[in-house]
Amino acid sequence: QVQLVESGGGLVQAGGSLRLSCAASGRTFSTYGMGWFRQAPGKEREFVATILNWGVGTTYYADSVKGRFTLSRDNAKNTVYLQMNSLKPEDTDVYYCAATRSAGLKIAERAYDYWGQGTQVTVSS
Repeated sequence: QVQLVESGGGLVQAGGSLRLSCAASGRTFSTYGMGWFRQAPGKEREFVATILNWGVGTTYYADSVKGRFTLSRDNAKNTVYLQMNSLKPEDTDVYYCAATRSAGLKIAERAYDYWGQGTQVTVSS
């Protein structure tokens, strides 16, 4: 069982930056691939970014955030970070951290086994 707790959300002006953190419980954090998704009210959850397990550091991003968001992990701290730069009003969503036991880069919501409760990001124009 893995418990995930997101933090770092908030209100920022367009063009600004935020860094989201996702802290995981357990001693097997490095074995999990990690991902971020986001969801607006009344809409389906949308893939944002994912990073492979262990220390490989390979990442994959949704086209909508590529070049603006950077995902990284610190296995010693059981934490992943989503650095979000050049934020746009359309980035306003609840952001969720997720962990997968499956190998490879996963972009499907159903591939993830554990989810955090989410953190709100609001970008004002």
